[in-house]
Amino acid sequence: MDFSRYEKFRTLVRASFPDHTAQLVDEALEWADKHLADQLRYDGTPMLDHAVAVAAIVISEIGLGRNSAIASILHDVVRLAHKQLPGEEFLALTDGIRTRFGEEVAGITVGLANISALKLKTSKEQADNFRDLIVSYSEDPRVILIKLADRLEVMRSLDIFPREKWRKKSWESLNLYAQIAHKLGLYGIKSELEDIALKYLEPKDYEHIVQKLEESADERRAFIARFLVPVEERLKKLGIRYHIKSRTKSIFSIWTKMHKQHVPFEGVYDIFALRIIIDCPREEEKQQCWTAYSVVTDFYTPNPKRMRDWISIPKSNGYESLHTTVSAEGRWVEVQIRTERMDAVAERGIAAHWRYKGVNQGAQTSEMWLSRLRELMEDTPHSLAKRFDAKPASGEIFVFTPNGDLRKLPEGATLLDFAFDIHTSLGATCVSGKVNNRAASIRDVLHNGDIVEIQTQKNQTPKADWLSVVVTSKARNKIKSFLREEQAKHTRMGREELERKLKNWKLGLSIDEAVAYLGKYFKLRLGTEVYALIATQKVDFGSIKEILARHLSGQAEEERRAAAAEAERQKAYAPRETPASQDALVIDDDISKIQYKLARCCNPIKGDEVFGFVTINAGVTIHRADCPNAKRMRENYPYRVIEARWRSAADGAFRVTIRIVAADLTGMANRITETISRDLKLNIRSMNFETASGGCVAGTVAVEVPGTGVVDTLIHSILRIKGVQRAYRVN
Repeated sequence: MDFSRYEKFRTLVRASFPDHTAQLVDEALEWADKHLADQLRYDGTPMLDHAVAVAAIVISEIGLGRNSAIASILHDVVRLAHKQLPGEEFLALTDGIRTRFGEEVAGITVGLANISALKLKTSKEQADNFRDLIVSYSEDPRVILIKLADRLEVMRSLDIFPREKWRKKSWESLNLYAQIAHKLGLYGIKSELEDIALKYLEPKDYEHIVQKLEESADERRAFIARFLVPVEERLKKLGIRYHIKSRTKSIFSIWTKMHKQHVPFEGVYDIFALRIIIDCPREEEKQQCWTAYSVVTDFYTPNPKRMRDWISIPKSNGYESLHTTVSAEGRWVEVQIRTERMDAVAERGIAAHWRYKGVNQGAQTSEMWLSRLRELMEDTPHSLAKRFDAKPASGEIFVFTPNGDLRKLPEGATLLDFAFDIHTSLGATCVSGKVNNRAASIRDVLHNGDIVEIQTQKNQTPKADWLSVVVTSKARNKIKSFLREEQAKHTRMGREELERKLKNWKLGLSIDEAVAYLGKYFKLRLGTEVYALIATQKVDFGSIKEILARHLSGQAEEERRAAAAEAERQKAYAPRETPASQDALVIDDDISKIQYKLARCCNPIKGDEVFGFVTINAGVTIHRADCPNAKRMRENYPYRVIEARWRSAADGAFRVTIRIVAADLTGMANRITETISRDLKLNIRSMNFETASGGCVAGTVAVEVPGTGVVDTLIHSILRIKGVQRAYRVN
């Protein structure tokens, strides 16, 4: 490659780092140049120009070290690969970076690629959430600092971008990145991002303020010179070593003040500030700063309301300075007093705490300021984990709607919680959805950064078991409210219908007595449940009339006792019926006139030992003998249990769900699907895996099988896949 194009940058590197680091940076330049050979910026210059400019900001304006500089050079390669390459090729690329430039460099570049992949939406209501989400993507705090440098370079070059990108990038810089820079104490970067953003968002206002500053520059300089004469004379007499900077208020700050206070440019009194910067040993800092303060206030009257002491108690981001506003020649002047060390911190943020005395102090020193930087990040209003996929520190996650809106939910929230968070009607009619474009059930737990889409059906209504699915109080309250309304409606309808029927039947039975007996008969605790049974037509009135008539005649109790005694006698003494018994219900027998369906609770398949259970309104339900509900059914309703067997010649497709726990290896999902589909020639109906603890993935695969004989083969084949630790049938 042509190193001469980047000679200025290489000179900066050689001045900042030892020779072996400079050599590694040259290697990174060559590597990036090879991978970005065909990539150009909007003005036709090489894409590598941007990466090198970012690295220069990282070194000279933020003060980061070798790994950050190298990661900056490589970040565009990883960003483009993240967007364009298949998963395995992307992992191979990052492995190459890890081998050649180290684990830290690889980690930083992937973190930057994750942030670049975010689709930020320009909305003031979303700004806080997006700022926190950007922080949450940062596995290493340096990721944020390099991202700020990246954004600063983009804003400095915004003219080369298409005009339609100006407003969006300026909005993001103002509302997201400048705010993060402020939090980290990078005031220089914050102010520059704000000023450039204003230039593109409000060009007329920006030009007006620039013009006014230029017009008043000579007068301002003359005033400052007069103001400083007595102060400098006294400081020299006291033997204090210092220098003075005059800092004009940022254009954005002036513009903000003009709008907030509704005043013209001339009405903003603190257009500039004077900074007295003292050079002294660390142990004398406080004393000399207060001495300088007393010198200034000896000559000029201070405004007690404008006094700020951040030397005794520094700001959380490390900022230290003594601020006072004094009156001179009928105008207010802000004076900032600080030491060289404090000024470095104010300019470079927290990094300057540890890198102030020199750039090469070793890994231990770097870790100290990185640790402090992590603390600052965790001070954000909604603190998130440093790792994107780790447990959020505050128990919160941030998820997207398909059009880019961001919603904040508690950790553990499900797809159903998300639906209710968007809108009550969306939650009430939710049947399923998509998470990151993959099918998901209402029970699926969401994770930080997921893109979630809800699917609804008009006839869907909230169910009681939804209360075990949701974790947010909003969703729980809405579901409970709906269930209460439904219960009240069913109670009213069921009672009215039963009252009307009792009058027509003329059984001489009060409604309370009828409901009490029906509740006992159907094993229901509450009268409202009986009314709901009637209102939802789960039991017909012909059956109710027969039940009540038998109750009044006294037959019901005798029949129940006889049936229970017979069932117990058969269970204790009778030999078990063979599958060939002619009295058993033959499943899948076309001659059979009995309606039946397979129970969802245990999902029986051909070959399972089964029994039938006579339901009130849905014919016979087939359950596995080891079904979790089998014991309750046999004990409470022995007279409704019938023997059942499979027709030997039956063929068909049954769904079986296999739970799999495996090591989190590249291509594991492909190996599982190949084994099931290609080797065993079985159809996969659904597949859902997620990260588990201990470097594993866990999930379920629903497969169509002709019967139980295939299930053992299926499980055995899955267990033979390298990396699979457990595989077993769920239902």
